[in-house]
Amino acid sequence: MSSATATKIVALVGALDTKGAEYAFLRECIRRSGFGTFLIDFGVLGTPAIWPDISRQQVAEAAGADIRVLAAQRDRGSAMAAMARGMEILLPKLYAEGRFHAVMALGGGGGTSVAAAGMRALPYGVPKVIVSTVAGGDVSGYVGVKDIVMIPSIVDIAGLNRFSRRVLAQAAGAICGMLSAELPPGDDKPLIAATMFGNTTPCVEHARRMLEEAGFEVLVFHATGTGGKTMENLIRDGLITAVLDVTTTEWADELVGGVLAAGPHRLEAAAETGIPAVIAPGCLDMVNFWAPETIPPQFRGRRFYQHNPNITLMRTTPEECARLGEIVAEKLNRSKGPVSVLIPLRGWSMIDAPGGPFWWPEADEAFRRSLREHLRPDIPVIELDANINDPVFAEACARQLLHLLAQKTAAKEGTV
Repeated sequence: MSSATATKIVALVGALDTKGAEYAFLRECIRRSGFGTFLIDFGVLGTPAIWPDISRQQVAEAAGADIRVLAAQRDRGSAMAAMARGMEILLPKLYAEGRFHAVMALGGGGGTSVAAAGMRALPYGVPKVIVSTVAGGDVSGYVGVKDIVMIPSIVDIAGLNRFSRRVLAQAAGAICGMLSAELPPGDDKPLIAATMFGNTTPCVEHARRMLEEAGFEVLVFHATGTGGKTMENLIRDGLITAVLDVTTTEWADELVGGVLAAGPHRLEAAAETGIPAVIAPGCLDMVNFWAPETIPPQFRGRRFYQHNPNITLMRTTPEECARLGEIVAEKLNRSKGPVSVLIPLRGWSMIDAPGGPFWWPEADEAFRRSLREHLRPDIPVIELDANINDPVFAEACARQLLHLLAQKTAAKEGTV
């Protein structure tokens, strides 16, 4: 480890056999800014060009592997997979021990994959930077739902030159700047997560104001797949007090094959962690696709609505809605804490309203029947003769969530 007087340490993680000169340069840039460094080697074949604080054998052992066996097999794919598992286990452990305060890596596709696996296991707010040859394209597979900053390397990371030195020096400045940043003082109010789409914005905005007046801070997540995944992750990390999940549309995409799905575990985090939750079928009337020419041919003849030139919405059918009711019930039946379902009987979005292009009462009724059939009898289902965006529905959602929060508080204090 570098200077004992350094108050903040940057962990540099990478293959120190093939990228030794680059990591040495990066280490010097960080040290010149007054921060310490902590090197973790996940190379497999060659000898480290600079000596690490955590060896490749330690990374492999964290995954239950032996670096000598991995090297002898000379199977790059399996070796990278093992080292990625090791980083997922080792990096959060080292962070919890206070060994570093930020993490940085550089590499091509393989090195980026291993480093990102470890970074995704770290808490939100820990500065994370990767200089990568794959940055600039679709990096969702590397970043996931975590706050990883990807910086394009411009040239391949293969030696130092006038381009790579500048990119690496500026990237070192970025991670040091993140460590130097100080948040202004603010209120640490309990956090409520809410889900929103353009078609449920009036509902969420009205409910948000009520919840903020009651003393909560509301984090709104756009239900575009990534938004739902991020919210679920924050709930599992224990950062969220309650959930106003009125826009569950990502399940329509997951079921039917739209482009904004959040995966099969959507709606599970709040249920399994036991935090209070209010659920509504917001925008379950729609499946999302890109421009019309991208819609799969099996959906020809369905009911569509052009939301904008790049987004095409497809109406869910009664059969699909019935299945969605079953899925939502199955997820909510896992609930360990207080949960309620609120259903607007006059539509689930701006366009699913009487006279609107997606108004299909039979489809909405199929969801309602299926939900009631499969839902645990102790979970309340509250129906309102309103559209989801009517103020009366938004107010009912906010009031019910506040009621569930008070109920849980009273249960903790032993007063109920």
